[in-house]
Amino acid sequence: MIDCTDIAELIPHSGRMILLDRILDYDEQSLSAELIVRDNGLPGNDKIVPAWAGIEYMAQAVAAYAGIKSKQLGEPIKPGFLLGTRRYTSNVSSFNVGSALIIQVRNIIQDEKLGVFDCKIYGTGIEISANLNVYQPSLGVCPT
Repeated sequence: MIDCTDIAELIPHSGRMILLDRILDYDEQSLSAELIVRDNGLPGNDKIVPAWAGIEYMAQAVAAYAGIKSKQLGEPIKPGFLLGTRRYTSNVSSFNVGSALIIQVRNIIQDEKLGVFDCKIYGTGIEISANLNVYQPSLGVCPT
């Protein structure tokens, strides 16, 4: 079992840009994470964060999933890129700062570099879903 207590060890983010607070569960195809919505530089103010910021929450959960997979293989954490979002649906326009959210991501298609994830965000009165298309290049060796 991989130690998931330090999110910074799983994703290529640092400081205030690490938005996930903890990993709740993971398996071969999925990951669940939790965060408390905070005003830390994302668009919004000290009371709300727009619901479209959920795309970044989902992307960080996908990054944590990829980070766990890399650690299981003994590989370094690699950067990834969000290629696109499909079918983003939300029953709210914003998140209240201080709200607890659960982010669930499930790998539905994966090859060596490209992946598609079914993503969901839940909280009190909150239901959001989307598919994220992601790209993770191989770590190349620079010629000397």
